[in-house]
Amino acid sequence: MRTVSACLQDAGFLSGADFTYGRFKKNMRFLSLDLNLLRVFDVVMTEQNLTRAANRLSVTQPAVSNALKRLRETVGDDLLIRTAYGVKPTPRAEALWPAVRRALSDLEAALIPEAFDVKTARQTFHMAMADATAALWLPSLVRSFEREAPGLSARMVPLTTREPRPMLLRGDIDLAVGFFPGVVAQLEGGQGSDSPILHQRLHSGSYVCVMRRDHPLAKSDLTLDAYCAANHLLVSFSGRAHGLIDEELTKIGRKRHILLTVNQFFTAGRIVANSDLITVLPRHLVVSTGMGNELIHKDLPIETPAVHVDMLWHERDARNLAHKWLREHLTTMSRHEFNSGNLK
Repeated sequence: MRTVSACLQDAGFLSGADFTYGRFKKNMRFLSLDLNLLRVFDVVMTEQNLTRAANRLSVTQPAVSNALKRLRETVGDDLLIRTAYGVKPTPRAEALWPAVRRALSDLEAALIPEAFDVKTARQTFHMAMADATAALWLPSLVRSFEREAPGLSARMVPLTTREPRPMLLRGDIDLAVGFFPGVVAQLEGGQGSDSPILHQRLHSGSYVCVMRRDHPLAKSDLTLDAYCAANHLLVSFSGRAHGLIDEELTKIGRKRHILLTVNQFFTAGRIVANSDLITVLPRHLVVSTGMGNELIHKDLPIETPAVHVDMLWHERDARNLAHKWLREHLTTMSRHEFNSGNLK
């Protein structure tokens, strides 16, 4: 584990062993630094608004402004710019924030005892999932809350994007669960080493073509020509009528007609069950549309990448024992449900 001083050195408060006069002055500024200023800075960066930050900190807005002024004098750079709607961080503030958060997290871990009793723990988790993902994962979580952890609760936040990192960085949510291919690719590539966002894979599956049981295409193998000639429904959080399947079709010089886009899997299931539209869903989400008995699924006539379910969280929660319990529960539940054949 990195030390607090190492995190603060990353942030520019400590300057290492090169004691030139300028660096000596920086070290002297650090020795007089009030660590409460870092807490104020962290909350202001999260809220992007001085009034909301003051409310969270239970202090006045002038007190927050004064703390930021003192921190600016310590750092030697402007950190925030006032806007019509609040404050906007400068590039210097954006660079400082991850290291400050790591330092505060390390301090909290060092000062708070590592004792955790799930039966007496009290915490509310804010989580983002698509409707179908929530339908699969939440029933087991609720049963565990009721039986094992009566002081824990959850608040679900709509997931309307494949890019949940801003919500995690702002502290709007504690955990995101879903299919985030672009984010995970970056985290596993060169951009992941400095990122405060952590991730873990819960499941890897495949896409299937879904249609009503008495659909004209239901009685025979699904050919590429028949697939492209059909009318399609696309689940799209953004409403954009172009998805992963369209990218794969473009590679082989084909295209399909998307008659409708929706932003919920449940809606997709109900519409497909009552029309001639066909859609593509992750195999494990077909049952969670609530229309599983009225739908069938077929193998797609083209090769598609695997579909993954990942959970993302901020490193500030990595050592939070209640958060760790939540992540371990979701991991165990996923392993049990998929290995037992309850989910495919």
